[in-house]
Amino acid sequence: MRLHVCWGSFHGPHHDDIPLSDIIDLIFRVNAGSYSIEASNPCHEHEWRVFEEVKLPEGATLVPGVVGHCSDFIEHPDLVAERLVRYARLVGAKMSWPAPIAGSARGSDTRRSASGPNSPRLAEGARRATKILWGRA
Repeated sequence: MRLHVCWGSFHGPHHDDIPLSDIIDLIFRVNAGSYSIEASNPCHEHEWRVFEEVKLPEGATLVPGVVGHCSDFIEHPDLVAERLVRYARLVGAKMSWPAPIAGSARGSDTRRSASGPNSPRLAEGARRATKILWGRA
């Protein structure tokens, strides 16, 4: 089971969103195999720092939403790769294969990313992140 934590994909300021650090303990109380979090919205992109202090539950995977699907901006694949690498290094992706991290397009909304404009950005960003982390394409 995957738990998706979302602050919505509306156009507008996310100034009332609850910080991830305030609810991460509640999120990890859910017995899930994967935890999907927002990691591309400018209001939440900095929250990777939570994982400097908080560790994933044993055996769990992290699915950071690294590509926004409801934005006027198109992220460069290098930015997507940076987001993936940052999370992978924090949760120890270099230690195991498959890595305890997976990328998604803005959380778990794969319907939009599989056929929409996000798919090439995510695919190229993931390829670049893999090359950085494991030295292969």
